Amino acid sequence: MGRRTKEPPISWLMRLKLERPKLISLAAGFTDNSTLPVDESRRILNKMLGETSLGEASLQYGSTAGDDTLRDLTVRRIRRLDGNLPGQAVAYDAKRTIITNGSQQFLYMVTEALCDTGDIVLVEDPTYFVYLGIMQSRGISGRCVRMNRDGIDLEHLEQVLESIRCAGELNRLKILYLVSYYQNPTGRSTSRRVKAGALELIRHYERAAGHPIYLMEDAAYRELGFAGQQAPSALSVKGAADRVIYSGTYSKPFATGVRVGFGLLPDDLLAPVLRIKGNHDFGTGHLGQQLIV
Repeated sequence: MGRRTKEPPISWLMRLKLERPKLISLAAGFTDNSTLPVDESRRILNKMLGETSLGEASLQYGSTAGDDTLRDLTVRRIRRLDGNLPGQAVAYDAKRTIITNGSQQFLYMVTEALCDTGDIVLVEDPTYFVYLGIMQSRGISGRCVRMNRDGIDLEHLEQVLESIRCAGELNRLKILYLVSYYQNPTGRSTSRRVKAGALELIRHYERAAGHPIYLMEDAAYRELGFAGQQAPSALSVKGAADRVIYSGTYSKPFATGVRVGFGLLPDDLLAPVLRIKGNHDFGTGHLGQQLIV
Protein backbone atom coordinates (compact mmCIF):
# COMPACT_ATOMS: atom_id res chain seq x y z
CA MET A 1 0.00 0.00 0.00
CA GLY A 2 2.92 2.33 0.65
CA ARG A 3 4.05 2.10 -2.98
CA ARG A 4 0.48 2.53 -4.22
CA THR A 5 -0.25 5.65 -2.17
CA LYS A 6 0.48 8.92 -3.93
CA GLU A 7 0.77 12.35 -2.35
CA PRO A 8 -2.77 13.68 -1.87
CA PRO A 9 -3.32 16.88 -3.88
CA ILE A 10 -4.82 18.50 -0.78
CA SER A 11 -1.40 18.30 0.92
CA TRP A 12 0.43 20.45 -1.61
CA LEU A 13 -2.57 22.75 -2.06
CA MET A 14 -2.50 23.53 1.66
CA ARG A 15 1.28 23.82 1.73
CA LEU A 16 1.16 26.28 -1.19
CA LYS A 17 -1.35 28.47 0.65
CA LEU A 18 0.75 28.49 3.82
CA GLU A 19 3.90 29.34 1.86
CA ARG A 20 2.11 32.16 0.01
CA PRO A 21 -0.23 33.75 2.57
CA LYS A 22 -1.43 36.47 0.17
CA LEU A 23 -2.68 33.83 -2.25
CA ILE A 24 -6.47 33.67 -2.42
CA SER A 25 -6.92 29.92 -2.66
CA LEU A 26 -10.24 28.51 -3.79
CA ALA A 27 -8.90 24.96 -3.57
CA ALA A 28 -7.82 24.16 -0.01
CA GLY A 29 -10.74 25.46 2.06
CA PHE A 30 -8.78 27.82 4.30
CA THR A 31 -10.91 29.95 6.60
CA ASP A 32 -10.52 33.73 6.64
CA ASN A 33 -8.32 34.27 9.70
CA SER A 34 -10.45 37.21 10.85
CA THR A 35 -13.45 34.90 11.29
CA LEU A 36 -11.71 32.36 13.53
CA PRO A 37 -13.04 32.33 17.13
CA VAL A 38 -9.84 33.52 18.81
CA ASP A 39 -11.45 35.49 21.64
CA GLU A 40 -14.04 32.80 22.34
CA SER A 41 -11.37 30.08 22.39
CA ARG A 42 -9.19 32.13 24.72
CA ARG A 43 -12.04 32.54 27.21
CA ILE A 44 -12.89 28.84 27.09
CA LEU A 45 -9.27 27.73 27.47
CA ASN A 46 -8.67 30.16 30.34
CA LYS A 47 -11.70 28.75 32.15
CA MET A 48 -10.68 25.15 31.46
CA LEU A 49 -7.08 25.59 32.56
CA GLY A 50 -8.04 27.89 35.44
CA GLU A 51 -9.77 25.01 37.21
CA THR A 52 -7.22 22.41 38.25
CA SER A 53 -9.40 19.31 37.93
CA LEU A 54 -10.88 20.41 34.60
CA GLY A 55 -7.47 21.43 33.29
CA GLU A 56 -5.92 18.12 34.28
CA ALA A 57 -8.75 16.18 32.63
CA SER A 58 -8.44 18.26 29.45
CA LEU A 59 -4.70 17.61 29.19
CA GLN A 60 -4.98 13.88 29.92
CA TYR A 61 -5.59 10.97 27.55
CA GLY A 62 -9.20 10.25 26.64
CA SER A 63 -10.99 7.16 25.39
CA THR A 64 -10.64 5.74 21.89
CA ALA A 65 -14.29 6.51 21.06
CA GLY A 66 -14.05 10.08 22.34
CA ASP A 67 -15.39 12.21 25.16
CA ASP A 68 -18.81 10.98 26.30
CA THR A 69 -20.23 14.48 26.73
CA LEU A 70 -19.15 15.51 23.23
CA ARG A 71 -20.58 12.33 21.74
CA ASP A 72 -23.92 13.00 23.40
CA LEU A 73 -23.97 16.67 22.37
CA THR A 74 -23.09 15.66 18.83
CA VAL A 75 -25.99 13.28 18.31
CA ARG A 76 -28.41 15.70 19.94
CA ARG A 77 -27.24 18.43 17.57
CA ILE A 78 -27.65 16.20 14.51
CA ARG A 79 -31.10 15.14 15.58
CA ARG A 80 -32.09 18.77 16.11
CA LEU A 81 -30.80 19.66 12.64
CA ASP A 82 -32.89 16.78 11.29
CA GLY A 83 -36.02 18.22 12.88
CA ASN A 84 -36.35 15.73 15.76
CA LEU A 85 -38.39 13.43 13.55
CA PRO A 86 -40.30 10.82 15.62
CA GLY A 87 -39.53 7.13 15.51
CA GLN A 88 -35.85 7.32 14.58
CA ALA A 89 -34.18 7.68 18.00
CA VAL A 90 -32.15 4.48 17.51
CA ALA A 91 -30.26 6.11 14.63
CA TYR A 92 -29.08 8.95 16.92
CA ASP A 93 -27.35 6.97 19.64
CA ALA A 94 -24.29 8.47 21.32
CA LYS A 95 -22.95 4.94 21.86
CA ARG A 96 -22.68 4.58 18.07
CA THR A 97 -20.66 7.80 17.77
CA ILE A 98 -16.89 8.16 17.38
CA ILE A 99 -14.91 11.40 17.75
CA THR A 100 -12.04 11.55 15.26
CA ASN A 101 -9.12 13.71 14.16
CA GLY A 102 -11.16 15.47 11.50
CA SER A 103 -13.87 13.81 9.44
CA GLN A 104 -11.22 12.64 6.96
CA GLN A 105 -9.91 10.15 9.51
CA PHE A 106 -13.41 8.79 9.98
CA LEU A 107 -13.89 8.33 6.22
CA TYR A 108 -10.53 6.56 5.99
CA MET A 109 -11.20 4.21 8.90
CA VAL A 110 -14.65 3.22 7.65
CA THR A 111 -13.29 2.54 4.17
CA GLU A 112 -10.46 0.47 5.64
CA ALA A 113 -12.91 -1.51 7.76
CA LEU A 114 -15.29 -2.28 4.89
CA CYS A 115 -13.17 -2.54 1.75
CA ASP A 116 -10.49 -4.89 0.52
CA THR A 117 -8.27 -4.24 -2.49
CA GLY A 118 -10.36 -4.52 -5.65
CA ASP A 119 -13.67 -3.71 -3.95
CA ILE A 120 -16.09 -1.15 -5.41
CA VAL A 121 -17.38 2.14 -4.03
CA LEU A 122 -20.08 4.16 -5.79
CA VAL A 123 -19.38 7.90 -5.92
CA GLU A 124 -21.09 10.97 -7.32
CA ASP A 125 -19.87 12.34 -10.65
CA PRO A 126 -18.05 14.55 -9.79
CA THR A 127 -17.10 13.76 -6.19
CA TYR A 128 -14.86 15.03 -3.39
CA PHE A 129 -11.33 14.60 -4.71
CA VAL A 130 -9.74 13.93 -1.30
CA TYR A 131 -11.89 10.83 -0.83
CA LEU A 132 -10.66 9.59 -4.20
CA GLY A 133 -7.18 9.60 -2.66
CA ILE A 134 -8.37 7.19 0.03
CA MET A 135 -9.81 4.91 -2.63
CA GLN A 136 -6.62 5.01 -4.67
CA SER A 137 -4.47 4.27 -1.64
CA ARG A 138 -6.62 1.28 -0.66
CA GLY A 139 -6.77 -0.10 -4.22
CA ILE A 140 -10.54 0.46 -4.48
CA SER A 141 -12.39 0.78 -7.77
CA GLY A 142 -14.90 3.61 -8.19
CA ARG A 143 -18.12 3.64 -10.19
CA CYS A 144 -19.63 7.04 -10.99
CA VAL A 145 -23.29 8.01 -10.60
CA ARG A 146 -24.52 11.11 -12.40
CA MET A 147 -25.96 14.04 -10.46
CA ASN A 148 -28.89 16.34 -11.09
CA ARG A 149 -30.21 19.37 -9.21
CA ASP A 150 -31.62 17.15 -6.46
CA GLY A 151 -28.44 15.16 -5.80
CA ILE A 152 -27.60 11.84 -7.39
CA ASP A 153 -29.74 10.63 -10.28
CA LEU A 154 -31.67 7.67 -8.86
CA GLU A 155 -32.44 6.29 -12.30
CA HIS A 156 -28.75 6.27 -13.18
CA LEU A 157 -27.90 4.77 -9.77
CA GLU A 158 -30.20 1.86 -10.55
CA GLN A 159 -28.56 1.46 -13.98
CA VAL A 160 -25.09 1.38 -12.39
CA LEU A 161 -26.21 -1.15 -9.78
CA GLU A 162 -27.75 -3.34 -12.46
CA SER A 163 -24.59 -3.19 -14.58
CA ILE A 164 -22.53 -4.29 -11.57
CA ARG A 165 -24.97 -7.14 -10.95
CA CYS A 166 -24.82 -8.26 -14.60
CA ALA A 167 -21.02 -8.24 -14.44
CA GLY A 168 -21.15 -10.52 -11.39
CA GLU A 169 -19.41 -7.91 -9.23
CA LEU A 170 -22.01 -7.13 -6.57
CA ASN A 171 -20.00 -9.16 -4.06
CA ARG A 172 -17.32 -6.44 -4.34
CA LEU A 173 -19.67 -3.46 -3.85
CA LYS A 174 -19.43 -2.09 -0.30
CA ILE A 175 -20.34 1.62 -0.13
CA LEU A 176 -22.37 4.37 -1.78
CA TYR A 177 -20.53 7.60 -0.86
CA LEU A 178 -22.51 10.87 -0.94
CA VAL A 179 -21.42 14.41 -0.09
CA SER A 180 -24.96 15.45 0.65
CA TYR A 181 -24.81 19.12 1.67
CA TYR A 182 -23.31 21.82 -0.58
CA GLN A 183 -21.43 19.09 -2.36
CA ASN A 184 -17.76 19.54 -3.14
CA PRO A 185 -17.30 20.47 -5.97
CA THR A 186 -20.80 21.20 -7.36
CA GLY A 187 -22.39 22.94 -4.36
CA ARG A 188 -25.55 20.86 -4.74
CA SER A 189 -27.46 19.33 -1.85
CA THR A 190 -29.25 15.98 -1.81
CA SER A 191 -32.92 15.89 -0.84
CA ARG A 192 -34.32 13.50 1.75
CA ARG A 193 -36.38 11.89 -1.01
CA VAL A 194 -33.22 11.03 -2.96
CA LYS A 195 -31.44 9.77 0.16
CA ALA A 196 -34.38 7.51 0.93
CA GLY A 197 -34.53 6.31 -2.67
CA ALA A 198 -30.81 5.56 -2.75
CA LEU A 199 -31.04 3.60 0.51
CA GLU A 200 -33.95 1.59 -0.85
CA LEU A 201 -32.03 0.75 -4.05
CA ILE A 202 -28.88 -0.44 -2.34
CA ARG A 203 -30.94 -2.52 0.10
CA HIS A 204 -32.61 -4.17 -2.89
CA TYR A 205 -29.29 -5.05 -4.54
CA GLU A 206 -27.55 -6.19 -1.37
CA ARG A 207 -29.74 -9.28 -1.39
CA ALA A 208 -27.86 -10.42 -4.48
CA ALA A 209 -24.55 -9.15 -3.08
CA GLY A 210 -24.86 -11.39 -0.03
CA HIS A 211 -23.66 -8.70 2.38
CA PRO A 212 -24.68 -5.20 3.52
CA ILE A 213 -24.08 -2.24 1.23
CA TYR A 214 -23.79 0.98 3.21
CA LEU A 215 -24.77 4.55 2.40
CA MET A 216 -21.98 6.78 3.71
CA GLU A 217 -23.19 10.36 4.04
CA ASP A 218 -20.41 12.96 4.22
CA ALA A 219 -22.04 16.01 5.84
CA ALA A 220 -18.88 18.06 6.41
CA TYR A 221 -20.37 21.16 4.78
CA ARG A 222 -23.81 20.87 6.35
CA GLU A 223 -23.67 24.02 8.48
CA LEU A 224 -22.24 26.29 5.80
CA GLY A 225 -25.62 27.32 4.37
CA PHE A 226 -26.95 30.86 4.63
CA ALA A 227 -30.57 30.61 3.49
CA GLY A 228 -33.39 28.12 3.07
CA GLN A 229 -34.23 24.95 4.92
CA GLN A 230 -31.85 21.98 4.84
CA ALA A 231 -32.98 18.50 4.03
CA PRO A 232 -32.73 16.07 6.96
CA SER A 233 -29.83 13.63 6.87
CA ALA A 234 -30.10 10.03 5.74
CA LEU A 235 -30.24 9.09 9.43
CA SER A 236 -33.83 10.37 9.41
CA VAL A 237 -34.93 7.79 6.83
CA LYS A 238 -36.82 4.74 8.10
CA GLY A 239 -34.46 1.80 8.58
CA ALA A 240 -31.33 3.96 8.44
CA ALA A 241 -29.77 2.77 11.70
CA ASP A 242 -28.23 -0.41 10.28
CA ARG A 243 -27.17 0.91 6.85
CA VAL A 244 -26.34 4.63 7.11
CA ILE A 245 -22.88 5.88 8.07
CA TYR A 246 -22.89 9.60 8.90
CA SER A 247 -19.71 11.70 8.87
CA GLY A 248 -19.41 15.28 10.13
CA THR A 249 -16.94 17.78 11.51
CA TYR A 250 -16.48 20.69 13.89
CA SER A 251 -13.62 22.06 11.78
CA LYS A 252 -15.96 23.81 9.33
CA PRO A 253 -18.53 25.45 11.69
CA PHE A 254 -16.04 26.24 14.50
CA ALA A 255 -12.36 26.33 13.55
CA THR A 256 -10.47 24.42 10.87
CA GLY A 257 -7.31 24.02 12.95
CA VAL A 258 -9.11 22.21 15.78
CA ARG A 259 -9.42 19.11 13.56
CA VAL A 260 -12.23 17.45 15.49
CA GLY A 261 -14.59 15.31 13.45
CA PHE A 262 -17.17 12.67 14.25
CA GLY A 263 -19.14 9.82 12.79
CA LEU A 264 -22.19 7.67 13.54
CA LEU A 265 -22.01 3.99 12.68
CA PRO A 266 -24.33 1.00 12.48
CA ASP A 267 -23.81 -1.29 15.47
CA ASP A 268 -22.00 -3.97 13.48
CA LEU A 269 -19.33 -1.50 12.31
CA LEU A 270 -18.61 0.15 15.65
CA ALA A 271 -16.14 -2.43 17.00
CA PRO A 272 -14.15 -2.85 13.73
CA VAL A 273 -13.75 0.91 13.29
CA LEU A 274 -12.79 1.40 16.94
CA ARG A 275 -10.10 -1.28 16.56
CA ILE A 276 -8.66 0.63 13.61
CA LYS A 277 -8.92 3.90 15.54
CA GLY A 278 -7.03 2.25 18.38
CA ASN A 279 -4.21 1.38 16.00
CA HIS A 280 -4.18 4.90 14.55
CA ASP A 281 -3.97 6.95 17.75
CA PHE A 282 -6.12 5.28 20.48
CA GLY A 283 -8.02 8.53 20.90
CA THR A 284 -8.52 12.01 19.46
CA GLY A 285 -6.73 14.87 21.25
CA HIS A 286 -8.68 15.54 24.43
CA LEU A 287 -7.96 19.28 24.66
CA GLY A 288 -9.61 19.96 21.30
CA GLN A 289 -12.63 17.90 22.32
CA GLN A 290 -13.02 19.86 25.56
CA LEU A 291 -12.75 23.13 23.65
CA ILE A 292 -15.70 22.06 21.49
CA VAL A 293 -17.73 20.93 24.52
